[in-house]
Amino acid sequence: MGKSKLLFITHEMSPFLELTKISEITRQLPQAMQDKGFEIRILMPRFGNINERRNRLHEVIRLSGMNIIINDNDNPLIIKVASIPSARMQVYFLDNEEYFQRKHVFNDKDGKFYADNDERMIFFCKGALETVKKLGWAPDIVHCHGWMSALVPAYLKNTYKDDPTFKHSKIVYSIYGNEFNETLDADFARKAVMSDMNEGHTEVYKPGTNSSLYTGAIQYSDGIVLASEDIDQDVLNNVKKSQKAVMEYKSTLDFENYYNFYDEITNEELVNVA
Repeated sequence: MGKSKLLFITHEMSPFLELTKISEITRQLPQAMQDKGFEIRILMPRFGNINERRNRLHEVIRLSGMNIIINDNDNPLIIKVASIPSARMQVYFLDNEEYFQRKHVFNDKDGKFYADNDERMIFFCKGALETVKKLGWAPDIVHCHGWMSALVPAYLKNTYKDDPTFKHSKIVYSIYGNEFNETLDADFARKAVMSDMNEGHTEVYKPGTNSSLYTGAIQYSDGIVLASEDIDQDVLNNVKKSQKAVMEYKSTLDFENYYNFYDEITNEELVNVA
C-alpha cells in the first residue's frame, strides 16, 4: 500500500495514559503499521495526569492558538507533542486548561462522572480534525478508538466531507466493551452540531449513553473493528444492521488482520466500480 497515511485518534495510549486495553492497542498497532510502510500520526487529549516532564511534551507553537467553539464559547486549543524514540513515532496532545487540567480523567476524586464530559468530548473531536487540517496532512484512513472519539465519523461525513484534507479519508471505528455507565449532558446532541450539520445529524447520539455513541460512530464509519469480546448485544445488532465492513474480534493482537482490513476499506470503491 506504499506510504498510505494513517491517523489514530484515541483518548488513551501507553505509556502516556493507561486506563484500559485501548492504551495497549493504540501503542502497538500504530508501530506495527509503521513497520508495514504506513505514515502515522496519533492524536490524544493531554489529560492533567500525563506528566509533561517525564514524557517530554513540548508545545507546537505553529499548531496552537486555534479556538474551538462549543455552545457559543471560545475554548483555546494548545497542541503539544512527544516522541516515542523506540518507535520513531510522534504523538500530538490536545490541551485546554479548563477541560483537561484535572488530576483525574473522566471521574472526579469521589468517582463522579464529570458533568462536562460531553463538552470535553466535543472539544477533542473538533480539535483533532482542525489540528490535522493545520498540519496539512491528508490521511487515507482515520482510525478512532474509544468513546471520546465517537463524534469524529459524524464530523468527517458532514462538516468535512468536501474538505481537501479529509474528502478521500476512510473512517474505521473500533468498538470496545462498555466504557462508561453514566449519561452525557441532556443537551449534548445539540452542542455537538457543527457547520453544515443540524440536530438530525446528531440525533443518533442524543441518548448520551456509551451504546448510543458507538451506534452513531457505526452509522458514519466505513469500517468497524470489534475490539473486545464483551460488546453490548444491542451494539452488535447495530453493527450487523449497518452492513458495514467488519473486522471480527480476535483475542490475539494479530496486526496482519488490521493491515488487510485497511486494504479492504481503502479498495472498497474500486471493487464497487468493477
